[in-house]
Amino acid sequence: MVTDGSQTMTKTGQPLVQMEGIYRSFVKDRQVIPVLQDINLEVGENEILCLVGESGCGKTTTGKIIAGLLEPSRGVMRVADRAIGDYRGREKALLRRQLQIVHQDPFASLNPAHTIGDILSFPLKRHRMTEGGAALKRRIWELLTMVDLTPPGDMVNKYPHQLSGGQRQRVSIARALTVQPRLIVADEAVSMVDVSIRITLLKMLLRLRQELGLTIVFITHDLALAKYFAWEGRIAVMYLGRIVEIGRTPDVIAHPAHPYTRALLAAVPEADPELTRHKQTIALRSDDIPRLTDIPPGCAFHPRCPFFAAGTCDAHTPHLKAAPGWDQQVACLLVQQGAL
Repeated sequence: MVTDGSQTMTKTGQPLVQMEGIYRSFVKDRQVIPVLQDINLEVGENEILCLVGESGCGKTTTGKIIAGLLEPSRGVMRVADRAIGDYRGREKALLRRQLQIVHQDPFASLNPAHTIGDILSFPLKRHRMTEGGAALKRRIWELLTMVDLTPPGDMVNKYPHQLSGGQRQRVSIARALTVQPRLIVADEAVSMVDVSIRITLLKMLLRLRQELGLTIVFITHDLALAKYFAWEGRIAVMYLGRIVEIGRTPDVIAHPAHPYTRALLAAVPEADPELTRHKQTIALRSDDIPRLTDIPPGCAFHPRCPFFAAGTCDAHTPHLKAAPGWDQQVACLLVQQGAL
């Protein structure tokens, strides 16, 4: 028997997750490092949202706050239209089960001293998701089958080091599914596996989303992967701790609004040589990314932006909002003023 505690978050038509004015800072060597600044984000029921950006832009920190692993320094994180701080006791325990994360490195996130069967049985026992040894074994078999690790009997007694990178990541996904989550944060979940099996993992995640009604926040630095995985969802582009553009994936890919998004898309390699020859290139003013401890005034992208306008871009901080003529929201004053 598999027990269900999904009464914590009911389907009310409200966004499943809401981030309102989220800031997050860390202190290192007595220096405050602002990692996230004024993040406002909603993730709907059964939606796919991709967070895209260069290393160090705050994608993983955002994902950890969504999954409940980090608390914001400022702002409100809501789940099912309730602030996380309002959950208490049993409700809070049930909430934690329903927000899960799949880490980037499956070898580091799986205990090498435990078998695959043990790794999957621990959360099932801890949260009393099954009753009796037979039900526990049956559920482990079901989970392994769901993530295409078959036959399950060949997997349960193996240790993580005996599996390939792709198989270990499937175990990580199965472990996240043990507690019947509503939302999974996939943090660079396919970046450490062979290119040849990335698509199979992405297809599996898409299938699980359909079968289980999952909401998936997919974190990646690869805009091509985001395009494939979230074509029916949305993309949020991050730069130095802020979301600079967000919208439906077809809109962001076909008509990027923010100069940074345009630069990212221009850097994506094309398989067709003809497309490569005619692809528009964007020359940045600088290849150097500013440090988080020394973020430029105004728009943080302005030292690198090819469309930089003195007195505007370096003087005023743009906020994410709708721009005339665009279907997505963008944080660029020039786009908002119709100059781009």
